Amino acid sequence: MSHSLSRPRRSVLFVPATNEKAIAKLSQLACDAVIFDLEDAVLPEHKAAARERLAKFFAERPEGGREYVVRINSLASPWGADDLAAAGGWASDGVVLPKVETARDLLEANDVLDEADAPETLKLWAMIETPRALLNLPAIAELGRDPSARLSCLIAGLNDLAKDTGVKVTPDRRYLRPWLMQMVLCARAGGIDMLDSVSNDFRDLDAFGLECGEAAAMGFSGKSIIHPAQIGPANAAFSPPAEALVEARAVVDAFARPENVSAGVISLDGKMVERLHLAEAERLLARAVQLESLRH
Repeated sequence: MSHSLSRPRRSVLFVPATNEKAIAKLSQLACDAVIFDLEDAVLPEHKAAARERLAKFFAERPEGGREYVVRINSLASPWGADDLAAAGGWASDGVVLPKVETARDLLEANDVLDEADAPETLKLWAMIETPRALLNLPAIAELGRDPSARLSCLIAGLNDLAKDTGVKVTPDRRYLRPWLMQMVLCARAGGIDMLDSVSNDFRDLDAFGLECGEAAAMGFSGKSIIHPAQIGPANAAFSPPAEALVEARAVVDAFARPENVSAGVISLDGKMVERLHLAEAERLLARAVQLESLRH
């Protein structure tokens, strides 16, 4: 899988599958992806109705490049198997598996989808939200290297992780940073996207913007969000900065000069620039073009 060519996932909005008003407004929002939640946001007595609501949505799925994925209930729960069977037959882009703890959890879900002849385009996303998941993260993420495993994205679930470990969640997330960096490292080793956890206080957009900026600096692909007001700050934080694009264009132009076409290393503005910097510059410029196309 080529991470550089993956679909943008700067802002990934969780929407309860029972919230018809929110679903009706999705066409007006600029989020890159939507996760319809059948799990935590839906009471047990509403699970079946929520599934029916999503079946109707996907039967009339709107056009456009946005991803629509479904977070199902745990396969160990009374609703998980029915959720997975239903999602495999919908025109969805992916299935989010909650509380994934081992690679086997993903492989078993993948087997169910394969046996149901779900399209290869239907991908699996995994919530990383338990201590055991962190310990098994290298093996989980490595499945991203196997196209037949369907794994496309990991999502940090810090609320559950903090609850299970007792780690204090401070505004700067200082005690969680080692785990966050481990998640990014493993996801990149597996060639897949890594989304930062939700921010619970959707009213404090200044703090949210800072959190997004730090997550982008850590290497996260984007942010999972819970409110439309968070879309703009997330999109801004995970888009290539204007100054980075100027620098990237300068690198590409420098290597395009006749005297540098065959060079492995060049000097640009007093700095040593290698071919690996050229590849990164080309990736940034391609991402900018991709994001610009989403606006039209």
